[in-house]
Amino acid sequence: MIDPVKSYRNTKLSCLLLAAVLLNSCQGKVEKIVDFEILSLPSLTGKNINTVFTDSGKVQLVMSAPIMEKWDNYESPFSEFRLGMKIAFHDGHKEPIATASSKYAKFFVEENLWELDDSVVIVNESGDKLETEQLFWNQDKNLVYTDRFVKITNEDQTVMGTGFESDPQLTRRRIKNVTATIYLQDE
Repeated sequence: MIDPVKSYRNTKLSCLLLAAVLLNSCQGKVEKIVDFEILSLPSLTGKNINTVFTDSGKVQLVMSAPIMEKWDNYESPFSEFRLGMKIAFHDGHKEPIATASSKYAKFFVEENLWELDDSVVIVNESGDKLETEQLFWNQDKNLVYTDRFVKITNEDQTVMGTGFESDPQLTRRRIKNVTATIYLQDE
């Protein structure tokens, strides 16, 4: 006859030994998986964000984006706007005086540098419209630039070329290699 107490102890001991062996053999793999997951996830995610920047109670700009992800687990931390963003510049006015939009954007924190990609459109206070596929804004140097094709349209003319540098208001601008200037006339 089988002793139920002895059988229970043997089963319990066998289960404990099996669990110890399984946990010991998987321990290294679990750590690697956990490390990979932590590095590949953003530290912060925001959906349908709408951020208002003010100075002395006056609205300076309003930034909106369908999704923003902040990545702090990298050597050079950044924020990514993979579904694009829109910015309305108010500079203390009730209505926006300028706008910027793109289908993708990235902000490099340490460099204080914005990268706008895919269908970048900037309209300044004077109504001048800049269109390009990629644009950088170095906030420390107060410089907007690209090495890509640009098209600037205002009420008098359209200027196209490759390479561009300007102040953020697009008032002191220079196209490096002008390929066309089209003068617009009212008829």
